[in-house]
Amino acid sequence: MNRQKIILSVLALALMGATAGALAHLRAHQRLGEPGVKTRPLAGSKNLEILMPEMVPGFASEILTNAETELLKLPADTSFRVRIYKSSADDFWAQTSTVLMGSDRSSIHAPQICLTGQGWTVDDANTHPDTIRMERPFAYDLPVNKLVATKQVQNPAGKVLTLRGIYLYWFVDGTHYTASEWKRKMWLVPRDLLLTGVLDRWAYISYFSPCLPGQEAATYDRMKKLIAAAVPEFQLVPRAGK
Repeated sequence: MNRQKIILSVLALALMGATAGALAHLRAHQRLGEPGVKTRPLAGSKNLEILMPEMVPGFASEILTNAETELLKLPADTSFRVRIYKSSADDFWAQTSTVLMGSDRSSIHAPQICLTGQGWTVDDANTHPDTIRMERPFAYDLPVNKLVATKQVQNPAGKVLTLRGIYLYWFVDGTHYTASEWKRKMWLVPRDLLLTGVLDRWAYISYFSPCLPGQEAATYDRMKKLIAAAVPEFQLVPRAGK
């Protein structure tokens, strides 16, 4: 019995040593993959400027500097851009952000953390994966996660109002696009790192728009049209012809 324990202990130590050696080798030889969004270098920085479109048909936009200041809390090699798109026809608006990781994978985290931190309560019963039909660069279905949340706010007159929020998000790197956090973290990242030595450079893209109760479906339809128009202007994957 003691001999068996010794053998098992030796095997366990050998396995741990081999695993540690493999991880050390991967870290020493890994290289960062290409982003799946349009970027350009930032002068004096290792980070990148994310080139989200300023203009979309029917919308004007501006950079939300206050929201970007909050993102400075992320790892130093994180690149990001936050814009708000405002309709030229009515009061509809949507905030969109792209967070691009560097070598630190903790740049991308669960959106529920941000939403709950801002006072929103996620409605799990109305939260589910979905797809958005895209026509550019060719016809395909973009997978997204759709979150519905609720928040109580006070208007200038002191009246408490209930707001609903529609939050859509997905992930893209230089080769893949997915709405599945499990697939990204547990399959694509370790597979590519092991087979090619490339650490996939993932971007986390999100769109958010608030509305009054009962307007969720109409707001979601507006968001889908905005995404179909805006995303092909800066997301590089999928590529035409592949």
